[in-house]
Amino acid sequence: MLEVQGLTKKFGGFTAVDAISFDLGEGEILGLIGPNGSGKSTTFNLVAGLYAPTAGSIRFQGREIGGLKPAQVCHAGIGRTFQIPRPFRKLTILENVALSAFYGQNGKVSRATAWKQAEEALNLIGLPYANDAGIDGLGAAALKKLELARALATQPRLLLADESLGGLDEAEMEQAADMLKNIRREKNITIIWVEHIMGVLMRVVDRCIVLDHGEIIAAGLPHEVARNPQVVEVYLGSDADDLQAQTSQRAGEGAR
Repeated sequence: MLEVQGLTKKFGGFTAVDAISFDLGEGEILGLIGPNGSGKSTTFNLVAGLYAPTAGSIRFQGREIGGLKPAQVCHAGIGRTFQIPRPFRKLTILENVALSAFYGQNGKVSRATAWKQAEEALNLIGLPYANDAGIDGLGAAALKKLELARALATQPRLLLADESLGGLDEAEMEQAADMLKNIRREKNITIIWVEHIMGVLMRVVDRCIVLDHGEIIAAGLPHEVARNPQVVEVYLGSDADDLQAQTSQRAGEGAR
């Protein structure tokens, strides 16, 4: 579904992403992780169209999308969430999502269809709503759900999830992780998940890519990545033992 080759992004004399390559199969959940400043957010934003590559290629379903504007990337079938939700405060929950459905598909659906797709997205992520329900009073978890519903309403084939667990407590994190798995199952949506909360992410994703200083230092199954000496050194540190135990347990459950 997605092919990235030699992707590079420079800001002046600083190289944020340095000739990275990876691919993504349809239906996968890919974790993109790394320490602060590793280049994961830049990579994410290159795929989403926020930045144009300095060099390299980004092909989505066989089409080159590197350098397209964010709206064009969205219209091509890639939806994204943002780490900090910024809904339209004067609109209702349903209006926020319907707006995404309509403009996220370049106005190619009717207003009635946009409303229906908004309702479907909200039902899928389990956010209660009424026609006149506003967003005032929504907590962190509900705002993350709203952000996700807005992305899903654009009818993406590929979802880019940007730190969907930030600001949530442990129970809310587990619920959010289960929600991403359910979205993949119910909608057959492929997902790239950028996250810094490793324990939850590693129990959900099919594969991981680890970045450091703009380069890929490891890639593979979660339990393989968690045991990579370089990943332990630059990223996991004291959390390595717990994470290795968790991912090994998941690998064993998958084998059974």
